[in-house]
Amino acid sequence: MVKITDVARHAGVSPSTVSYALSGKRPISEETRRRIEESILQLGYHPHAGARALASSKSNVLALVIPLRAGIHVPVVMQFAVSVVTAARQYDHDVLLLTQEEGEAGLRRVADTALVDALIVMDVQLHDPRLPLLRALDRPSVLIGFPQEPEGLTCIDLDFKAAGELCVEHLAGLGHRVIGLVGSPPEVYVRETGFAQRVVQGFTAAAHRNGLASSVHPCEAAPAAARQVAEQLLRERPALTGVVVHNEPILEPLIDAFEGLGLRVPGDLSVTAICPDELAERARVPVTSIAIPAAEVGTGAVELLMKKLGGGAAPEATLLSPRLTVRASTMPRP
Repeated sequence: MVKITDVARHAGVSPSTVSYALSGKRPISEETRRRIEESILQLGYHPHAGARALASSKSNVLALVIPLRAGIHVPVVMQFAVSVVTAARQYDHDVLLLTQEEGEAGLRRVADTALVDALIVMDVQLHDPRLPLLRALDRPSVLIGFPQEPEGLTCIDLDFKAAGELCVEHLAGLGHRVIGLVGSPPEVYVRETGFAQRVVQGFTAAAHRNGLASSVHPCEAAPAAARQVAEQLLRERPALTGVVVHNEPILEPLIDAFEGLGLRVPGDLSVTAICPDELAERARVPVTSIAIPAAEVGTGAVELLMKKLGGGAAPEATLLSPRLTVRASTMPRP
């Protein structure tokens, strides 16, 4: 491993001069700075994270808080995590991933140390108990998700209410009059997780606006549960011709269940989903869907945080508009 003394020897200066060049604590000549930078590049020197933190009073580390609670679809969550890590590296920051469900205590534990400079918080609930602490912390934070009252916070997410509405508008435009929403697992609604609640709000509002008969059905993330929900929907609404799915793991099992009950997709039943594009594209019947913009949201969260760390102003609310891609799973009502 290349040390600061190796850089100093190569550049023909003292180790303290290299340290000053890295920290900016004392002025040095442009010629000396240039020699040091060339030596750093040639030798491949990387300052020790602890030394950088002592020199700048910053750790160059962001905390990404993702409590892995029941009902969370981990593959989608990890897409957000990867985008945050990738974006953070563009700003020379590392990411500390916190997955335990510790609530306010976990945030305080991290904030009371010098481990991180700022926080990105996911799985936001409408009445999230972590919000008072986030508002009071001396470290900036960004929420991926919106609570019921986001005032005084910086939040970014897909506009899930608009996404629910857009799915319904698409089905209504195709002539469907009886529709259902197969949603997230029940525990997600019990926690009042923001994104799931807002899909229901958008779905219900658009169905009412278009005069559609509709119902909402939470569903466990298992094929057997998908079969039960399909049976329940057809029992309660025999004229059902359109379904919106907001539950990634059961998308294909649900289509299989409906076809096992005698409904062809899309001949008898049109299906739309809110899910990652790759999941919709590779389904046996490619599904008309609204994408989860994990890369855009994760990158946006880091950029908002960097503005705040730099002392700049960041908008309190950033809502990304949903984009619907029409595929083979929807067609006009027969």
